[in-house]
Amino acid sequence: MNSNHFIGHFLAQTDTVGLVLALILLAMSLASWTYIVGKSLQLWSDFRRGNASEAAFWSAPSIAAVTHRFTQSAPRDPMARLASDALRAQGRVQGLSAHTLAQAGTPAEWLTRQLRRSIDHETTRLEGGLTLLSSVAAVAPFVGLFGTVWGVYHALSAIGGGAGASLEQIAGPVGEALVMTGFGLAVAIPAVLAYNAFSRANRVLLNRLDGHAHDLLHVLTTGLPVQTAAGGV
Repeated sequence: MNSNHFIGHFLAQTDTVGLVLALILLAMSLASWTYIVGKSLQLWSDFRRGNASEAAFWSAPSIAAVTHRFTQSAPRDPMARLASDALRAQGRVQGLSAHTLAQAGTPAEWLTRQLRRSIDHETTRLEGGLTLLSSVAAVAPFVGLFGTVWGVYHALSAIGGGAGASLEQIAGPVGEALVMTGFGLAVAIPAVLAYNAFSRANRVLLNRLDGHAHDLLHVLTTGLPVQTAAGGV
């Protein structure tokens, strides 16, 4: 049975409820795969550009050179954005006073808060969309199961209400109903695998950001040359 014949046979056997459930599963699949492709490209870009940005930072001759580079081109990866936020915050340290709670504490403590805010922002950006995958992974099997239950109900109704219902008349609707369970699992399994993979990749990237933040704090608060601080890590 080719795919066109299978789809035509399914549409002939199902009713409005079954069709709506199939469309819901199709929408879930399209949404999850769109996110999976987009997120994969985003993470690949973040890691590749992040490596280049981190190497460029530690190979810079001075903090002023790094600041100048950020004025020429906007940061496009988490590592560069973190460094840009740190340098921008460090430039405002001298004008701070203790007149507000936001400015309380030593310059190092204030800079630490700014770095933490930057990491929190990156965390929110990286975790965006993961709720979609977790929702699809949790809901899709039950939507498929509901479609199966609904199809079997109609098949059993045909047995109870029809006169002389044959096995062929019952096997078709039951078989099509069981397909809905498989469809639900086919939608949920990639979402589960992608969720776990993206969660791990996010943790790795956030751990690297946290380490980079500690290095930035050390360099900006001690005033050591970039090469000296990098060599001590």
